[in-house]
Amino acid sequence: QVQFVESGGGLVQPGGSLRLSCAASGFFLQYYGVGWFRQAPGKEREGVACISSSGDSTSYGDSVKGRFTISLDSAKNMVYLQMNSLKPEDTAVYYCATNLMRTRPTMMSPQYEYDYWGQGTQVTVFS
Repeated sequence: QVQFVESGGGLVQPGGSLRLSCAASGFFLQYYGVGWFRQAPGKEREGVACISSSGDSTSYGDSVKGRFTISLDSAKNMVYLQMNSLKPEDTAVYYCATNLMRTRPTMMSPQYEYDYWGQGTQVTVFS
């Protein structure tokens, strides 16, 4: 079965950190770019970060630049999102997905290029 499984979400205070993990099964990440997305209640899903299939190119949304880091471990078929200096506005369900059309996606790559969405992991930042 082709799927992503996200984990690592939770409750954290402002300024805290979380590391999200995304495990791919049924396909190999080395052939696809990957993106992290998030959706807050009442808001549209937005791109957070993306990484190339080789892991050498990354791109971030303006709201997370300098705070979040996306990384890829091809040997483990895993993608990670290190989130530092978290803010209440980072509260959302976070998803990963693979870009089936580009090996080097950017934040300009449209969401319809992504597939194999995971079930998401909840991140809540509260004081």
